[in-house]
Amino acid sequence: MYMFKFLGIFTVIPATVLLAISFFVLLTVYKLKKGGLKVFGQVIAVLLWLAAALVFSVGMYSVLVGRCPMRGQMPHRMGDMMMNQQMMGKPMMEKPMMEKPMMEKQKMMK
Repeated sequence: MYMFKFLGIFTVIPATVLLAISFFVLLTVYKLKKGGLKVFGQVIAVLLWLAAALVFSVGMYSVLVGRCPMRGQMPHRMGDMMMNQQMMGKPMMEKPMMEKPMMEKQKMMK
């Protein structure tokens, strides 16, 4: 439970990568002479900054609050998986894969 609190610190890594990529995009834009491509590069850099801010803010939220933002969705997903297994009968691992090996096994036991 407390593990999720400290996992938010690791969001610094993808945020740093996104900011480094935006630096190289802006460096390339600075060297360009055409106006249309410069605007496109600046828009890409701004989108990378927003993505880095989003990743970093989600990480800091999990550090400050102490729980994962996706944790609320996990019980619903687990409930759906359990219901699907009940509808199918036995779990997939318990079903025999082929009938012939099972028949040979029964013959060997006699």
